[in-house]
Amino acid sequence: MKDLEQLLFKFKKIKNYNSEDFFVSESNFFAYNLVLKWPNWGKNILNLYGEKFCGKSHLCDIFQNKFGASKIEASDLSKNFISQFKTHQNLIIENFTENIDENTMYSLINIIDRDNKFILINSTKPINKLDIKLKDLLSRLNNCIFAEINIPDDELIFAILLKNFSDKQIQIKKKYIEFIIKNIDRSYEKIYEFINKIDQTSLKRKKSIDLKLIKEALKN
Repeated sequence: MKDLEQLLFKFKKIKNYNSEDFFVSESNFFAYNLVLKWPNWGKNILNLYGEKFCGKSHLCDIFQNKFGASKIEASDLSKNFISQFKTHQNLIIENFTENIDENTMYSLINIIDRDNKFILINSTKPINKLDIKLKDLLSRLNNCIFAEINIPDDELIFAILLKNFSDKQIQIKKKYIEFIIKNIDRSYEKIYEFINKIDQTSLKRKKSIDLKLIKEALKN
């Protein structure tokens, strides 16, 4: 792993450069870069996928702020929405699952193709791997471009820890951060669970964070 001072500098540099506060590492570089290449995606539908808390929605917000887009939860997609979307160039669909209204989604894709519009879809799995019953829709979903956000690397774990500890006004020694990075599960959800757990435990016990507390939080 790189020296923590170098990682801290890298994080601050990117944070200052990117007002959206999104840290870029090898884990998410491909997805981040592709989102910002709009409209040069090569296709009109981009599926951004990865595990919970990996930053999919954050990237969608960056896209919306930079390029403009209408946004809707996949569970709210209905025929009534289609007429509203016709006035927009870009659409973001959040949390796409197999429970999507398949006929409405198929109609929406037809509009996308006909009018040369764009959809950014986020999901935990590739949308063409979901249990889609409508064969015509599945065929269209197979023709998307896909970008995965991978499990977090050391740099990204460091950035997540640093930002969240800073937001919670938690002071922690660098050697403890290094210990956490070496021992924590490579899961975004587990990382956030750990941060909340150690914060709550520290507050409850009115005790600063030390190695004993860190080990306890990592075990639970």
